[in-house]
Amino acid sequence: MAPNINLKTAELEKISHLEYFKIAVSVDCVIFGYQDKQLKVLFIKSDLEEFSGLNSLLGDLVRPDEDLDEACYRILKERTGLDDVYLQQVHTFGRTNRHPSGRVVTTAYYALINYHNRQLKKDNELHWHLVKNIRKLAFDHKDILDESLKHLRSEIMEQPIVHNLLPEKFSLRELQEVYEAILGTELDRRNFRKKIALKDWLRDLNEMEDNVSHRPGKLYKFCPELLKIN
Repeated sequence: MAPNINLKTAELEKISHLEYFKIAVSVDCVIFGYQDKQLKVLFIKSDLEEFSGLNSLLGDLVRPDEDLDEACYRILKERTGLDDVYLQQVHTFGRTNRHPSGRVVTTAYYALINYHNRQLKKDNELHWHLVKNIRKLAFDHKDILDESLKHLRSEIMEQPIVHNLLPEKFSLRELQEVYEAILGTELDRRNFRKKIALKDWLRDLNEMEDNVSHRPGKLYKFCPELLKIN
């Protein structure tokens, strides 16, 4: 077969397009938690003067020797101390003016963590905030938060990912409250339970709630085999 005379080397490609190889890449982590029937998100104070006083998501530039997933887990470990969290890639954001230092393309990930069972690294800059109260963030992080929340809402009826926000044992009432917090709306009790029953996600533990101020409900847990990848 005759050689293709139109081929060029990777080095020549780089030399002829130097401006294209000067774009930075970053990742941003949207960490959702749940407390007191409210959906929360974890922020850190921005360390850039241009965004003084504003909160930002947990993120950083991707190092030259790591891929996106590695960078995301590294940042999560460094900032929070967590290293066994399931992260879901959401979307890539590349608006030309999104970063004041230059062109930075970022990929967002989200995670759900149990507010009570996860011990975060002690850092005075880390704070939980109610998602419904967020109005302004550094960079384009409000857009990233909104897109991640939209993605989460589309996923919760397709995958049993809300188990990350619940104790191992829970009532259907508690499960519905988590869904309502994420969706930002009240749900009809009967319709919700019918939809959940059709999913076949739960295992009846033949136990009842105790030490509750209302009528005790039956306790359930998610089927273990469903949680291996979520």
